[in-house]
Amino acid sequence: MNKQDRNIEVHHLTRVEGHGNIYVNVKKGTVEKCEWQVSEAPRFFEAMVVGRHWNELHHITSRICGICSIGHTLASLKATEAAMDITISQQDLKLRKLALHAENMQSHILHVGFLVLPDLMGVGSVIPLAKSNPEEVKMVLRLHRTANEMSRRLCGRTTHPQRLIPGGFSKIPSKSELSELRKMLQDAVPDLQAAAKLVKSVAGKLPDFTRETEFIGLTSPDEYALYDGQLASTDTGTAPVNEYLSFTNEYIVPTSTAKWAKHARSSYMVGALARVNLNYDKLSPLAKEVAGMFGLKPVCHNPFMNSVAQLVEVVHSVEDSIRLINELEADGLKAQSDYFRPEVKPKAGHGVSAVEVPRGILFHDYTYNSKGVCTKANCVIPTNQNHGNIDLDMKTLVPTLLEKTEKEIELTLEMLVRAYDPCISCSTHAVKMRPV
Repeated sequence: MNKQDRNIEVHHLTRVEGHGNIYVNVKKGTVEKCEWQVSEAPRFFEAMVVGRHWNELHHITSRICGICSIGHTLASLKATEAAMDITISQQDLKLRKLALHAENMQSHILHVGFLVLPDLMGVGSVIPLAKSNPEEVKMVLRLHRTANEMSRRLCGRTTHPQRLIPGGFSKIPSKSELSELRKMLQDAVPDLQAAAKLVKSVAGKLPDFTRETEFIGLTSPDEYALYDGQLASTDTGTAPVNEYLSFTNEYIVPTSTAKWAKHARSSYMVGALARVNLNYDKLSPLAKEVAGMFGLKPVCHNPFMNSVAQLVEVVHSVEDSIRLINELEADGLKAQSDYFRPEVKPKAGHGVSAVEVPRGILFHDYTYNSKGVCTKANCVIPTNQNHGNIDLDMKTLVPTLLEKTEKEIELTLEMLVRAYDPCISCSTHAVKMRPV
């Protein structure tokens, strides 16, 4: 084979959720094919919720993802509440923000500790690290256990939440549970600092690659926007959330069962790096310290730094969660009965919501008839907004790697896709139809 001939076929990339493929073919130094393909079987949750009652949708759509189930539940509830003119209390708002922090912590810790670190430490999975670096693996497990416990106390269990309902919560944690949770979060800070030092010690393995792109996410003048805010783009500024279709502009490509998206450019990026780029000034003090360790500041165009941005967000979520618990305690936690159900009178309406989940901004859009039955639904998943950006990153990156071996090129491209932390199966909503 010519030294400049390269043929790479990664069928079902590992250490990501779902099925995606990488194909690269180079002949005599010319890239003839470079594709990010999504081969996951499509799923149709939008169709599943049509015909269902207003108080069922959040339970159904939480099953879109076993990792982002809290985020999907909250996005679903917010869209239903917008359509039905349902308001929630400030106490429930703060508790929901805590639940979202718990999920982001769960997912980011798992991704950085178990899916990214093996690449940076030169092994194929976390299994060898359990032998070579047992204390580090235990540290990641402790952090993940804290996030799981936080999810359980707020939502009833660690995935597919039970207590989040239209209008609030069916059950809320007690004062003592919140106090214990605050102590757990405070105790997690030394582990977070150790985790940051560990990632910093191997961060030199992150490729030095940049491709200018657009970043999209929520932003707010009051806080690091995760639960609520305005739509924001590093290219075009801000807009109301109900204008999301003019931002996402979904389209279909023949190599993917997932829709792709574009806005001001041919692609854009969502996720932790997009949020840090848009909301850096609202990060907590320790989160900014961790960002400074890696030289992460806006606007960063290196997609491999998304994993570092996730680590920064974990620190922010811990500090901000402690703040929220302190505020709930200072305000006086108002008790409510278990199995609480607020009174809701169904009405016709249309509601749109946006929530920042681990992989980026998530949209839910529902239309209800006068009986409170869903007649139309649309969900725009973070990963399908990232697919086009992954593909263009690969097309820009491959020509810079041609002097490397096929194995080195393959690893670098796998690391690129893993940096986006894709939830591929959640994003598959397209199917080819042929006339009979």
